[in-house]
Amino acid sequence: MAEAAHRNDASTEAHAVEDRVGRRLTPPPEFLEKVAQVRTELIRRVEEAARARSSPLVRALVAGSAARGTFLTDRLDVDLFLLFPPDLPRDRLREEGLALGRAVLTNTETRYAEHPYLRGEFDGFRVDAVPGFAITDPSHPLSPVDRTPFHQAYLAERETPEIVGQVRLVKQFLRTLGVYGSEAKTEGFSGYLVELLVLQFGSLRGLLQAARSWRLPVRLGPPGADPPRLPADVALILADPVDPNRNVASALSRRNLALVVLAASAYLDLPSDRWFEPHPRTGLSRPDALARVAERSSHVSVVRLPRPDLVDDTLYPQVRKAERAIADEVARSDFEVLASSSVVAPDRVLILLEVSHSHRSAVRLQDGPPPGLDRVGHFLGKWTAADAPVLQGPYVRADGSLGVETRRTERDLESVVRSVLPRLALGKDLTPPDPALVEVHPLAGAPDSPALAEALRELLGKRLPWLERS
Repeated sequence: MAEAAHRNDASTEAHAVEDRVGRRLTPPPEFLEKVAQVRTELIRRVEEAARARSSPLVRALVAGSAARGTFLTDRLDVDLFLLFPPDLPRDRLREEGLALGRAVLTNTETRYAEHPYLRGEFDGFRVDAVPGFAITDPSHPLSPVDRTPFHQAYLAERETPEIVGQVRLVKQFLRTLGVYGSEAKTEGFSGYLVELLVLQFGSLRGLLQAARSWRLPVRLGPPGADPPRLPADVALILADPVDPNRNVASALSRRNLALVVLAASAYLDLPSDRWFEPHPRTGLSRPDALARVAERSSHVSVVRLPRPDLVDDTLYPQVRKAERAIADEVARSDFEVLASSSVVAPDRVLILLEVSHSHRSAVRLQDGPPPGLDRVGHFLGKWTAADAPVLQGPYVRADGSLGVETRRTERDLESVVRSVLPRLALGKDLTPPDPALVEVHPLAGAPDSPALAEALRELLGKRLPWLERS
């Protein structure tokens, strides 16, 4: 009885919370009208510019959250898609797309994804002018944005004002957890994924009630209907309704989905407005980090690499690969790796390692062959030489094979990391041409910076977000 009463009370409170937050997230009617006017005028101006330069533009449209009203007001970007014939050469696509963008936008800057696009301003709004191809089959796109008109049509036909309001609630909930956004830096939920989930489950609460019992990996389609070529570490599988061969959730990491599963239960048990109020996380200062390291009797090393000139979606996967490669090699070098973290600064990439001890044993056990193999003679000759750094052996081990114990010359973590870095696959753009550009420091000797404080927070300040706010 008491449990049922608690559930009823929590449901009543959740309804009140979502009603309050929903009203706060709903843009004023005059703002929605202004966005609609901007959409119309943008397309008119682009079409006018296309006629003036005899551009092969097939279609211009504003798509995404600005077109459907599912945006969060303080995160509104207007996405203008400029679609050209599928047989247009890519060089011409870039040329025409950028030219039309410059014709209608002010304060422009060229940005890069798979191909260049233009960011600028129009009537007080930030606009991304993105070129693509006007395809007829969304299962055969020529560029990543070519499915966009089909996504727009699919959602616009199905979303009601109630669904639009629930989409905003879900976006704000995920934003508070730090998992809204499909870019490589975030590895979270794309806006399109959020809208499909709300269509499937009907509301924020419907989604969270389902999510609280999810087990990773989560499959939301019919059995046996998974898109092909799924990675082994896939978190969520939801086929794109306009292209069943594509997993809409491919950018979502297991860590972030697991966080949402936990948050779903916590919110449904104890709903409050605070679940929708982003809480900026501050960095962990080096003195505080050193105190935590002393309390943990561990050791932290900082690797500093030059930052290559790459867009984030190319850079962050390489940074994570480098972090894993360094941590794995350190573990193979007989250190106990407790944790690692990485962060990208304007001029540097920082990778941090926490190990249980700053030095490894002076003794290294070298495995040898069992008697009877040809290479026994080579092994004995090598380790009985006068200059061999042998501490003990050679001798026969309990399993019948030969062994020898040698003295290590590099024992502290920083020396080991410096020695292994040149042979590691850090990512094709992260390996510097000059090894001298790589710095490896113990935490106490690393240059202080906001980026270091952020990396230290990720390494030593891990805690569920809603517990931090409690």
